[in-house]
Amino acid sequence: MIVLRILVFIAGIIIVLVAMLSAVRTFLISRSAPDPISGSVFRSLRYGIQFCIRWTKSYRTRDRVLAYYAPTAMLILLLVWLAIVLIGFMFMFWATGITDWSEAFRVSGSSLLTLGFARADSVLQTTMTFFEAAIGLILVAILIAYLPTMYSAFSRRENAVTLLETRAGKPPSAAEMILRYHRNDGLDTLGESWKAWESWFAELQESHTALAPLVFFRSVQPEYSWVTAAGTVLDTASLILSTVDVARDVQAALCVRAGFLALRHINDFFKVDYNSEPSFPTDPISITREEYDLVIARFEEAGVPLKKDREQAWLDFGGWRVNYDKPLLALSQITMAPEAPWTSDRLPIDVT
Repeated sequence: MIVLRILVFIAGIIIVLVAMLSAVRTFLISRSAPDPISGSVFRSLRYGIQFCIRWTKSYRTRDRVLAYYAPTAMLILLLVWLAIVLIGFMFMFWATGITDWSEAFRVSGSSLLTLGFARADSVLQTTMTFFEAAIGLILVAILIAYLPTMYSAFSRRENAVTLLETRAGKPPSAAEMILRYHRNDGLDTLGESWKAWESWFAELQESHTALAPLVFFRSVQPEYSWVTAAGTVLDTASLILSTVDVARDVQAALCVRAGFLALRHINDFFKVDYNSEPSFPTDPISITREEYDLVIARFEEAGVPLKKDREQAWLDFGGWRVNYDKPLLALSQITMAPEAPWTSDRLPIDVT
């Protein structure tokens, strides 16, 4: 019997450590650290929401439901952590002399929630009560403390996403962005944006891997999405570098590189498989030549200066797009992004 109690006590310690490690991985560690508990909570809730909205025809209705997804998952995650800690200490209380499991549950719950209606008898049990109460407060404090950090990062992300509407329309489109710059400010002024978007991608990579729930926080407007904004900016830069006849801007190339690296790192968190060294046309892209030619026809009609060698321009565009094509589509599917040209309007891909 003594051996059994020792084993149960050790099991309780391990269970509590699992919950604490999950909290550290989710919020405290400063790098991408996938966690099985957090992943299970988010996946389970996602499947439930998908089942509820599968027959909903209106995207705005679906978006209203999806807006609750990330905040609700975070609250459920906190409850799961607390439940795991409660079970772990229940094991330990039983192992230290409380022979009735229901009484061990009462003592553990009273300690965790600092209610005080069930008291421990021994010094060891009293010490465990203090530790459990502290752990419960720490878990709640962690979530509360990181909410301002998350919403601050969300606000900075969404500021750029919102501003993109004036430059690329709604839903955003790379073709529309180039046409608007051509009609209004001139394509030469487009280069001023690349440094800002490069910084945006760098912060996106940092915040959305360290604080993964941010990936699922939806924009204020149903038609907005950080994923479609990223795709629009990357496609715009790729078209400028490959197709539009303007002076080559190395900052545009750096922006594309910053973008596809950010998308790849976020995909790594979700364990999406992609080729890290793709080559076009050996590795295909989701944009067809017909779709590309339709955009070129719009550019010609509007008088946008284009490079003469169209075949080489297509190969160059594919060479840029192939670096972020699959990561972009995967994130569109994972986040259930609103439909936008050349991003979330593509066919679903396997992200399991």
